[in-house]
Amino acid sequence: MKSVTSPMPLPSRADIFLAGGISNCPDWQAEVEEILKETSGVLINPRRTTVFVEEDAAEQIEWEYEALRKVDTVLFWFPMETLCPITLLELGVFTQRTDVQLIVGTHPEYARRFDVIKQLQLARPEVEVTDNIDDLVAAYLKTSIAD
Repeated sequence: MKSVTSPMPLPSRADIFLAGGISNCPDWQAEVEEILKETSGVLINPRRTTVFVEEDAAEQIEWEYEALRKVDTVLFWFPMETLCPITLLELGVFTQRTDVQLIVGTHPEYARRFDVIKQLQLARPEVEVTDNIDDLVAAYLKTSIAD
């Protein structure tokens, strides 16, 4: 799978966006990219390969906003190390967008795991919440094959 990282120019369409923790958490995006490296398609990864500085914030927010509107699937991962307030906001937006497939997972010790599960049961009951990266990617692969 071809990977596009921030702030690279965005393609007109992409298969999947990796939404989730970036700051103060492990590079889970690299794990997902490694698992998907032999599959076809385009993956958008918002984690920069360069050091993020505060002056990059506006550019990063705009880049992610545009990127999220170019994908068929948004894969959300909530790590235990941070609450991911922006990711929670994005999840809320995308629970209302039934034209976009959601794949969602949280670390078992993520502080708001219950909230994520309950909100999805109400807004998008077809979305199951996984508790590890391998199952998260497997859920994506299962749905992408079915499409």
